[in-house]
Amino acid sequence: MSPIETPKSLEPEQLRAKQREPEFETKANRPFAVATIAGTATAVPPYIMTREVVKEHIGEVFSLDDQRRTAIREVIDHSAIDQRYCVFPPEYVIEPRPLAQINAEYQEKAVELGLQAASRALGQAGMSPTDVDLLVTVSCTGVMIPSLDAHLAAHMGFRPNVRRLPITELGCAAGAAGLAHTWEYLSAFPDRTALLIAVEIPTLTFQRGDFSQANLISAVLFGDGAAGVVVTGRGASGPRILASECFLFPDSLGAMGFDLRDSGFHIVLSKDVPDLIRERVKGLAENFLARQGLRREDISAFLLHPGGQKLLSYMEEELGLDRSDTEISWDILRRFGNLSSASVLFILNEWLIQRQMPPGSYGLLMAFGPGFTAEMLLLQWP
Repeated sequence: MSPIETPKSLEPEQLRAKQREPEFETKANRPFAVATIAGTATAVPPYIMTREVVKEHIGEVFSLDDQRRTAIREVIDHSAIDQRYCVFPPEYVIEPRPLAQINAEYQEKAVELGLQAASRALGQAGMSPTDVDLLVTVSCTGVMIPSLDAHLAAHMGFRPNVRRLPITELGCAAGAAGLAHTWEYLSAFPDRTALLIAVEIPTLTFQRGDFSQANLISAVLFGDGAAGVVVTGRGASGPRILASECFLFPDSLGAMGFDLRDSGFHIVLSKDVPDLIRERVKGLAENFLARQGLRREDISAFLLHPGGQKLLSYMEEELGLDRSDTEISWDILRRFGNLSSASVLFILNEWLIQRQMPPGSYGLLMAFGPGFTAEMLLLQWP
């Protein structure tokens, strides 16, 4: 069976019967690992870049002619983004700096944001660093060796034998991928606890001398921030992770990523990305759910990565959703922009704050990133 084929052995009546079963079971009739989201938190830096500030200065920063200035201002007006957060004031962000300096700034600010997200997530879960058995960090907007997790462990007092898993180069999909890896770890060690930290500082990848359409869009779209999620097998009141899958799109290596040059990270962002997702998202979601004995109609919570307004609109159309289904994703996009790997974890945090889900409700979490890849998780509220 290919990764996107729907199993033909389950009839609609069987699917509904499986949904009513009291035990969490796979098609192979094995119990799901108990991996419960015990706490979530977010952190943002102190500086704000509003839509109006970007509109006012972007033409001057890039020395655009009147036609291109008008076009990019229209993109800004239709971006559905009101503001984004920055680790430095906008007037400093736009100044060219050597790569060594930029990366040193990334290391300093990544640790600051990571510490905030980790401390808040653990506090929300009622846990301490010594309760954590696996520490996962994800980021793609800078380089650190030793990795971010080692810095967090040194500052916060994690146990010396804590397992560490730094994940890089997965871009916007990494928050969901990191969450999937915590579930896989707890499948093997069900009495343990994992902490996932996503830190992204895309404003440090700003390239003043790059006049490509991809860089202009990046300057409008991305913002800085961090998120933390505590996942445990020891029992908690949050939603459980029941399953996860990923899908690597064929012939899509050039769709998204970074080129690392002497001046720093240069965004690679194909204009075809929204259409690439539009063509696949319905089949990916339906077939993933079918492999868990579920249908699209069984899902009450859609936690969708807001890569941009066009992408989010396409996902709404293809999955048959209305704005009430996706309003949290739109709200995160409006208030924070695209936070890369942290975005879908910001959305998860908001769902847990804003929504009281009925017991047994299912949630579908989806994010997309370089590769080009889709990451999907199935959640269920207790």
